[in-house]
Order: sequence, then C-alpha cells, then structure tokens
Amino acid sequence: MSSRARKWAFGTAALAVIAGACCAAFVAGVVGEVLTIVLISGGLCAALLLVFLEVGLDEERDLEREQRLREARDRRTLQLRRRTRLPSRPRRPQ
Repeated sequence: MSSRARKWAFGTAALAVIAGACCAAFVAGVVGEVLTIVLISGGLCAALLLVFLEVGLDEERDLEREQRLREARDRRTLQLRRRTRLPSRPRRPQ
C-alpha cells in the first residue's frame, strides 16, 4: 500500500468520525443515533486497523533492512576469506 493510499485511508476514517459527530448534532431520532454509532465506530475501527497496518509495515521494513545488512556483511566476509587464503604448500619430491 502506497503512502498516498494510506493518507487517503486515514482521511476517510477521520471523515467518517466527523460525519458521525455531525449526525449526532443535526439528525434527530433513532436514525440519527444509528448513523452516529455506525459512522463513529466504523471510523475509529478503520483508524485502529490502519495503525496496526503501519506498525506491521514498519516491522517489515526493519526486517528487510536487517536482511540486506546481513547479506552485505556475509559478502564482505566471503571476499576477505578469498583474499587471505594461504598459498599452497610446494610438493616434496618423492
């Protein structure tokens, strides 16, 4: 999910909460109460899920970065081993 899409998702969740608050203020009766409950709870649930998504994506980025660092370290170690090999011993005549 791109950062632009995540911003739109957070904005939509916030808009749902604001719309629910407006329904509470301007729509009377049972319909207003139902709209308020649905919009506010839906917006807050969406925001919570998006926060969990952000945490998961951050962990994935950290794991990927660690993996790249580990691979680079292994490549350097392998190159050093290739450079520091001991010369082969001359054979003794028999």
